Amino acid sequence: MMYQITKDKIAKLQQQYAEISKGNEKLLKEIAISEIPEMVYNSNAIENSTLSLEDTEKILIGGELSRKVNMREVFEAKNLAKITEVLLEKPNQKLTTKLILNLHKTLLTNIDDSIAGRFRSGREWVQVGNHLGANPLFVDNLMMELIDNYNNNKERYYLDNIAYFHAEFETIHPFCDGNGRIGRVLINLQLMQLGLPPIIIQNKSKRTEYYPLFIKYPVTMKFDGFTELFAVLLQESLHKRITMLTAKRIVPLSVWAEKNRIKANIAANKAKRQTIPAFRLREKWMIDENFIAIQ
Repeated sequence: MMYQITKDKIAKLQQQYAEISKGNEKLLKEIAISEIPEMVYNSNAIENSTLSLEDTEKILIGGELSRKVNMREVFEAKNLAKITEVLLEKPNQKLTTKLILNLHKTLLTNIDDSIAGRFRSGREWVQVGNHLGANPLFVDNLMMELIDNYNNNKERYYLDNIAYFHAEFETIHPFCDGNGRIGRVLINLQLMQLGLPPIIIQNKSKRTEYYPLFIKYPVTMKFDGFTELFAVLLQESLHKRITMLTAKRIVPLSVWAEKNRIKANIAANKAKRQTIPAFRLREKWMIDENFIAIQ
């Protein structure tokens, strides 16, 4: 369970973000659009895509790669970007079975149209590592119950609600393919429905911060680890937008640390824990040059 001090910190950042958003809606949307290549790269890389961030950027602007890649990976990048763009245009869509199936259909178009836009059924079992997805005979009902639970639960803290949904969604594994990418898309849809910015789950830390949570959940039913991960990433996303709209100059964290006589590894740890308002830009930590850390 997340400590109240963290909830209060996020609430304060939310208030700052809400205030700074007024009159800056267009710019904030541009920031989100500029993040699409990083979102797409990280989400696909988590699923073991071989595309780099630079490859992804080239594909999304219609450029040619300097090496030969599997066409499936090209469509994975284009389709996931299209989904993200649609949700940024219409962030207030209610979470429904129909919406999830439509997103999945877009994701797998030109990849595997035979399973695109439908849940698993019949004998379509799926296995990820040692985890076996839910019995395909019950996937439809399990998903309806999960969506209903999410939409109608007014008691849970909103990040707990999103975390529970994500843990259950990935445990059910409702699709034959594309579960991880759709699951991460839905996290951002849920955040945007609340007037919050999207987050990026980082590929580099998937084995230490993300994958272990899926191993733990089915045997403990505890989803607090997801809440904590989403809380840190949400703070980073809020810090990024607040800083970009208020800072005179943004510099690499290493430059800021040297200027303030803080060891680079200590500054990096503070950034990861979000005890300083640092954020990643093209996988590099950045910060307001004039931010003053309390020693």
